[in-house]
Amino acid sequence: MSATDGLMRGMEMIDTGAPLSVPIGRAILGRIFNVLGKPIDNLGPVDTRTTSPIHRSAPAFIQLDTKLSIFGRRIKVVDILAPYHRGGKIGHFSGAGVGKTILIMELINKMLKLIESKQDLKYLPYWVECPLLWVIKPLLVLKWVLYKKELLIPKEGSTTSIQAVYVPADDLTNPAPATTYAHLDATTVLSRGLTAKGIYPAIDPLDSTSTMLQPRIVGEEHYETTQRVKQTLQRYKELQDIIAIVSLDELSKEDRLTVSRA
Repeated sequence: MSATDGLMRGMEMIDTGAPLSVPIGRAILGRIFNVLGKPIDNLGPVDTRTTSPIHRSAPAFIQLDTKLSIFGRRIKVVDILAPYHRGGKIGHFSGAGVGKTILIMELINKMLKLIESKQDLKYLPYWVECPLLWVIKPLLVLKWVLYKKELLIPKEGSTTSIQAVYVPADDLTNPAPATTYAHLDATTVLSRGLTAKGIYPAIDPLDSTSTMLQPRIVGEEHYETTQRVKQTLQRYKELQDIIAIVSLDELSKEDRLTVSRA
């Protein structure tokens, strides 16, 4: 959990008699911490008079919220085409340099603005940097899945997990990302082709998915709108080869309208 330089067998250890605790309260708003609760943003010390242990008893069953709700982030392509589940598990998939980390930072930025407007601690975001060994070794995905399955949604708040998943050589069929797919509530796939065109965030709406995209959850109008958008984009994708051979002018009026909308 931290550097082990100089650690050796036989060293004298101090028993604190308490579990690992991290600071809580308004003093931590807008700050960045490591997993030990120590600030790493070079903004000075934090008031640690109020702390909470990182290991706590799970909430009782009657305290859990079983209602499905959307984790709206005010990023249109996400909220409309692949909405996130509040208290769910989300993965951002792409190769190197396509924008996974930037997208997560933008989500954190929007969360902080929400906190400033509402002054509500239940919306507090946090960032945990961890080694993605399971990306290289797919078998370790099982350990990650077991951890993520433990996320619960209490009535007074929730923990929504958003992971940046590296896709080797932009190959989504690679064993690591492919194994991860089945255990997520939503997947946001970033496209290198969209990045080359200068479209940001470079989210591919055809490859991105969400279990929340159901009429009974998002409503009939939202669902039907999403399906029409995807149909338009899919048709445009099919027309690209035709456009490359002939030209846009040779397309029918309906197809030219589809290209314009896409």
